[in-house]
Amino acid sequence: MGTGVSRMADSVLPLADAPAYWLDACKHLSKRDRVMKRLIQRFPGTFLQSRGNAFNTLARSVVGQQISVKAAQSVWNRFEALAPALSPEGVLKLRVDDMRAAGLSARKVEYLVDLSLHFTSGALHVEAWADMPDDAIVQELVAIRGIGRWTAEMFLIFHLMRPNVLPLDDVGLINGISQAYYSGEPVSRSEVKEVAASWAPYSTVATWYIWRSLDPLPVNY
Repeated sequence: MGTGVSRMADSVLPLADAPAYWLDACKHLSKRDRVMKRLIQRFPGTFLQSRGNAFNTLARSVVGQQISVKAAQSVWNRFEALAPALSPEGVLKLRVDDMRAAGLSARKVEYLVDLSLHFTSGALHVEAWADMPDDAIVQELVAIRGIGRWTAEMFLIFHLMRPNVLPLDDVGLINGISQAYYSGEPVSRSEVKEVAASWAPYSTVATWYIWRSLDPLPVNY
């Protein structure tokens, strides 16, 4: 997976807190895919969880780009301290020098300002996202500077918890499929799609278990 991920302690969580589709997804994947069946049995009691609000989730993804998890958390803590009630309006009131002093590069400052402007201008249909298809949301998000398709797909997974997202550009997914299905041999994009063909309509859940096979600690954006 990419950088900017904060890890939480692995613990058994009550399944009542899982996304509504999680149990159905596990049953579907276990029937359709032997590897998935093994992974689901290997990692009981963990599931996808959403954290924070939409703006904070996207802002964290920008801060964490191209730096280590530890460095990203350190920069985020300093940035968040500048505006304790972090909001698009609050970010637009910050001084560039203060944001730079918190450890943000000039480009990331520009990205965070552009992100804030998209939220305050109404360019994003935040209230309508619940009823919009995945591709339409991705199209809105990639129009923001510093937000690419991978980040948009992570947002669909970790914030909106959409059940059928297949992040084909995710290194963790590619490496996990290589290890679990191809004995560690390199895999092509088409081979990833071939493996994932039986996962729909629960590609998000399958991707989650592939990530677990590489790192048992759940991730949270």
